[in-house]
Amino acid sequence: MAILVTGSTGVIGTQVIEQLARLDGGVEVRALTRKPADAKFPAHVKPVQGDLSGLSSFAAALADIDTLFLLAPNAADELTQALQALSLAREAGVKGIVYLSVFKGDEYADVPHFTSKHTVERMIEREALPVTVLRPAYFMQNDVRQKEPLLNAGIFGMPIGDKGISMVDVRDIGEAAARELLRREHATDALPAETYDLVGPEAITGTSVAAIWTEALQRPIRYAGDDLAPLQASLKSAPEWLAYDMQLMMRRYQREGAVATAAQIERLSALLQRPPRSYRDFARETASGWLDA
Repeated sequence: MAILVTGSTGVIGTQVIEQLARLDGGVEVRALTRKPADAKFPAHVKPVQGDLSGLSSFAAALADIDTLFLLAPNAADELTQALQALSLAREAGVKGIVYLSVFKGDEYADVPHFTSKHTVERMIEREALPVTVLRPAYFMQNDVRQKEPLLNAGIFGMPIGDKGISMVDVRDIGEAAARELLRREHATDALPAETYDLVGPEAITGTSVAAIWTEALQRPIRYAGDDLAPLQASLKSAPEWLAYDMQLMMRRYQREGAVATAAQIERLSALLQRPPRSYRDFARETASGWLDA
């Protein structure tokens, strides 16, 4: 039997595949992709044609699968794709699933992709499915897109506000997913549901992020402020629904923040068997790579 990874060519999927190999090089891993011939995976990973929007191809990909990593794409029909994927996995006899949700999905009711993921969690709970729900906060690596304003203008331009966000490193997301996939893969029977909030050890604000990048880049960096217009302009090539979704998310971050509790951080640390990575370490590592280049 094998583990099937959806979203396999994206930021999170590639991390999951890498961490699976690091933690257990002997497990069989299959990667769902629309174009297997074009995909570049490690030698031990088998590409499988399909995607969540194609029910027939996804159902075929589930053959002989014990464990599934389910990452629904940020699409207009994300909710439909995720709910149908869970039903197909149940019908195929998949023993365990790791589902990528979102931190604060139950609270940000007006943010479409948050509410979508929370609805999926409701199905998991009501149907008593053997699923580990992972709820990542804002990805630290999103801020790699700030390279140009940071280096050229001395500005951090993402309007994250000053309430605080417990940002998470995508490498920690990949490792958490891999550990839970392997736990379920190696179990004799289906395991009960679990939930983990994937968060960083500190709450990052507009003020603190400027100080962190000032230290990392050894030059003054200022926070550009909470105006959402620049964010909207930067998303002009995205579909309107997606750009508005991101705007609604940032508005909630500014208004309420997304700060993890000590208990949530401790629970993640137990899963990772170490503390989660800090934003300061991410910034130092990223800045070093930029400056060396």
